[in-house]
Amino acid sequence: MSNSSPEARKNWGDNVFEGIPVGNEVIPLANQFIESTDYAAESLKAFGNDLRKFAKWFTDVNRERLKFERVTSRDIADCREYLRRDLGQATATVNRCLVTLRRYFGWLAENGHVPANPAKAVKQLRKQELAPKGLERGQVRKLLREVELRPDIRAQAIFNLFLFTGCRVGDLVGLELNDLMIGVRSGTAIFRQGKGNKQRSVPLPLPARQTLHTYLDIRPPIDSDRVFVGERGPLTARGVRNLCDKYSAFCVFKIHPHLLRHTFSHQFLADNNNDLVSLAQILGHENLNTTSRYTLRTQHQLGEASDNLSY
Repeated sequence: MSNSSPEARKNWGDNVFEGIPVGNEVIPLANQFIESTDYAAESLKAFGNDLRKFAKWFTDVNRERLKFERVTSRDIADCREYLRRDLGQATATVNRCLVTLRRYFGWLAENGHVPANPAKAVKQLRKQELAPKGLERGQVRKLLREVELRPDIRAQAIFNLFLFTGCRVGDLVGLELNDLMIGVRSGTAIFRQGKGNKQRSVPLPLPARQTLHTYLDIRPPIDSDRVFVGERGPLTARGVRNLCDKYSAFCVFKIHPHLLRHTFSHQFLADNNNDLVSLAQILGHENLNTTSRYTLRTQHQLGEASDNLSY
């Protein structure tokens, strides 16, 4: 992105504060600040919009001309609440405005134009923490159905392994033949390529065992210990993502390995009374706080809950 034109920077302060009652020093200082930066055109525009937004709010609410030395932390915090509550602006939009004010008043303070930065102590809004998104049950059914219709035996084994073990893509491509123990009534996969090189043993439910067994019967006899292989050698993480892209096109919704890990995690908790300890062990999480995010609700679930509200 190229830097803004000299013309746009020259009268920047005049344009930002046009029509807003300001003190004599406001526009010259704004122009000095911009001359000291190398903002690109879009950044310059966004910065100006944020500053103008605050200036207009300040003069409307306080009923006085904007003078930078008259701006307090209360003004910054109250403007933040106005943008969020009254204008209904998104958290990211409000926080960007706060960053603009903190940066600008920081420059004013560093250059002795104000005694201190009034925006420094004002905290940004916290983004609402939501559960990681997974596939819905109907989408899982469509994916598995599309794989079966092809038929794509290796893809069946791969997607079932993702959906029934919650493994990472690195776990899957690193899986070796000796890491699989598949019986009639039970089975286990040992993932040795986890984060921090920590291995874990994960149970294989029946659908995973069945599709793996079918795939191993037709697996190409190449010189490799890796479970998943192709004509050119062991399957790579890129190859798995290409497979996901292929079936994203068939299903008309996005599929990627970590989305399938999230899908497993949500379904495991739903079917096992929110057993976080077991899920953490299967996923290879050392901290339960990492796993607990799956107990949060997704935006869709929050919307459904709100729709049930009546007065």
